[in-house]
Amino acid sequence: MIELVFTACLLSGDSVCTERKLTYVENISPMMCMMHAQPELAKWNEGFPKWQVKRWSCKMVDFTVVDL
Repeated sequence: MIELVFTACLLSGDSVCTERKLTYVENISPMMCMMHAQPELAKWNEGFPKWQVKRWSCKMVDFTVVDL
């Protein structure tokens, strides 16, 4: 599985940033993720207009299980 990982920061200038992940359910390639990223991020930004996407990347989902 591939996920779109991005950092979004508040526009208010408080330097408040958060990392978000959008996981693609369908089986897509990293190249397809890159091609679909900007429209997905624009759609996300429409729903959260007080935030600005600063950086993004496509990564394989890490299913590593850690026993504590």
